[in-house]
Amino acid sequence: MGMSMAGNRGGGSRRGRRGSRKQLVSEINVTPFVDVMLVLLIIFMVAAPLLTVGVPIDLPETQAKALNSETQPITVSVNSTGQIFLQETEIEIEEVVPKLEAIATTGYDERIYVRGDTSADYGTVMKVMARISAAGFKNLGLVTLQEQDS
Repeated sequence: MGMSMAGNRGGGSRRGRRGSRKQLVSEINVTPFVDVMLVLLIIFMVAAPLLTVGVPIDLPETQAKALNSETQPITVSVNSTGQIFLQETEIEIEEVVPKLEAIATTGYDERIYVRGDTSADYGTVMKVMARISAAGFKNLGLVTLQEQDS
């Protein structure tokens, strides 16, 4: 019934417990981190173009070249049913000039783009442009798409 406890405590090995213990790894495993970052990169690459849609308008096509602009311009849009939008907010035609004056950071030198749907009433687009121009805004432009060679 008695066991011998003297000598080797760890069994048959000479090193005992200290020699068989594995060393702790002090390195950071970055593979899961890289995997997560790549998934997030793909998600943002797919989602980014969807965030810049704005008001859905079918723009006319022209042969004009694109303008280079350092700042984000103010956009006034007229859709096919005649609704007027300042950026993405629907407004009445009487509110166009007061709201432009309120958000124009450089005063009357602010660049303002007018986007008119191809099926929008020409008179409505011209009324909007006339009000903006009569208020004193100088940098007024029409937005179109570049023609695609068929």
